[in-house]
Amino acid sequence: MSSIIRWQYYSMSGDRPYCVKLIVLIALFGGLACSSPGVMAKSEMPGPLNLSPLQSTLTEPQAKHLASRAGFGATQGEIAALIGQTPKLALQQFMNNRKDDSSAPAFQHSGIFDEGLDPFPPSRPATTEMAKRQGNALGIEVKPDGNRPLQPIVNKFFYWLRASRLETDRVAYWWANRMLASEQPLREKAALFWHGHFATNEDKVRDYRKMLLQVETFQRLGLANFRDLLIAIAQDPAMLVFLDAGVNTKDSPNENFAREIMELFTMGVGEYGEEDVREAARAFTGWSVKGLEFHIDPETHDAGAKDFLGERGHFDGIEIIDRILARSQTSQFIAAKLYRYFVQDDLSPTAEEQLGQRLRHHNYDIGAYLGELFVSQDFYASAGEHIKSPVELVVSTYKKMGLTQVPGVPDFNVVTGALGQRLMHPPTVAGWSQGRSWITPSLLFERGNFVLDVVSPDLNFVPPDRFPAFTPEVARVQKRLRSGMSISNATMPTGMMGTTMAQSNALADRDEAFNTRLGSMRGWQMAIERVRPIPRDFARLQLVKDVQAQALSTPLDVVLYLERRFFEVPLLPGVREELAEFLVDALGTADIAAAGSYAEDSLRRLLHAMLSRPEYQLG
Repeated sequence: MSSIIRWQYYSMSGDRPYCVKLIVLIALFGGLACSSPGVMAKSEMPGPLNLSPLQSTLTEPQAKHLASRAGFGATQGEIAALIGQTPKLALQQFMNNRKDDSSAPAFQHSGIFDEGLDPFPPSRPATTEMAKRQGNALGIEVKPDGNRPLQPIVNKFFYWLRASRLETDRVAYWWANRMLASEQPLREKAALFWHGHFATNEDKVRDYRKMLLQVETFQRLGLANFRDLLIAIAQDPAMLVFLDAGVNTKDSPNENFAREIMELFTMGVGEYGEEDVREAARAFTGWSVKGLEFHIDPETHDAGAKDFLGERGHFDGIEIIDRILARSQTSQFIAAKLYRYFVQDDLSPTAEEQLGQRLRHHNYDIGAYLGELFVSQDFYASAGEHIKSPVELVVSTYKKMGLTQVPGVPDFNVVTGALGQRLMHPPTVAGWSQGRSWITPSLLFERGNFVLDVVSPDLNFVPPDRFPAFTPEVARVQKRLRSGMSISNATMPTGMMGTTMAQSNALADRDEAFNTRLGSMRGWQMAIERVRPIPRDFARLQLVKDVQAQALSTPLDVVLYLERRFFEVPLLPGVREELAEFLVDALGTADIAAAGSYAEDSLRRLLHAMLSRPEYQLG
């Protein structure tokens, strides 16, 4: 099947002279993937998979393929070291999970958590009602006299909302840097998979510490036994908060976690009944969290007999999990999902059953199961079948550029969010859709914009952790207060400024219990004071130096060099020549050596054009 994607380069006025535009027109993005050598169309997929080990040593394309799937790509030097190795030996460079990981940097906390913040109330009204009822909240006493006695408490409520979100962004940077520089990249790649599988969002958890602990659990157990991982996540503070364990009691069972552990985490839709959900919810009653520790409250746990998946007994949560794991559908569901993530999407029912048997053969040992996949003939026949997720795209681009740290410009969280995969913020409890959902005309254009922001940094860049995008109105409040306006007038919405209502509210200035907009402003101020700023360095590219080191003499040589350095999937026929002509036009000459003194910008435009292409989105 031939590709139906065509690109055109065109000039633009302003500081960014060239952009890559998608002219047409994606009827099926998979058309490009299916045109890659050795890749079968879905209709041609056989039933069982060929999981027998590849007998030959690795070629350069195979080494790139392994690095892309078992990690986040590799530099040319790392690829060269893999060429000629057996698949099993090469795999040890990515997944030796017995290797000491103590050299990996731990997250450096900003020190933003204060005693009294946990358990954090569900809302601002709940916070102020608590303060009125008991005379304190969030570790702060209600003022005994004077105006706005609850204001410090409201300020603290908004402080923690803002500070936890900003610190979560720092956790994402820390994790991205681990992905980029880890000596065990598959550990981080598996953690990214489980983050999408056991999807938990900081917007609801509202505690970066719990989110960090969950990521660390994925890193620690992501290649271990699935039973250990499943129990750890069932007792994970972030998951307990996210799926409402705190309100799951024997007097009022909450079915959220019981339903998701079967539908999304283990067996899939249609493998259980509503009675199984109700009975499992009873088994998980009393499971909760105190601070950052798992806690079972015997007073709220239902210890009675339960009927679950055709069995009857006084089951607790662990016994429910063991009965789920005993079902063949569970191993099939997990094995197939891992295969689709690390190998390819297309699976027949026969293949799914085969994979489930292999995972059971390994007694749910995730690392052992993946090890079998990564040396198989089917794995090495799947090149070009995987659309890189936003995080994979961004981290692998930095990796191939030779960077050892994720730059702060462009902002990693903003970029991955625009591309559809912001860490710690999955869209639903089902996680991200993966695959072709990453590719739409607008998202392809955003992928090109990411590369543009790396090779040509935006001079209008504003650090979102210092000037969050949703603070303009509270910034106006601050400006008005500094001009001498009363708090009530200064905190009126901009559209109401100067109205009779605003003027009359000045009379109420001394009678407020608290002012929410003032609290929002103070919350941002306090958060930004305490959360460490994200370093805002740039990707320091030296493409002229790289080209000169390779002694490249023609524009086509340059294109071939960049293709070999960055691409896992070859460029389509004729594209190399078009890109070489593009470089000639940009340089005004075909003499690469003669253009060395002024070629940097042109080479960056070329790199942007190349990395914006559809081939680069595949691995």
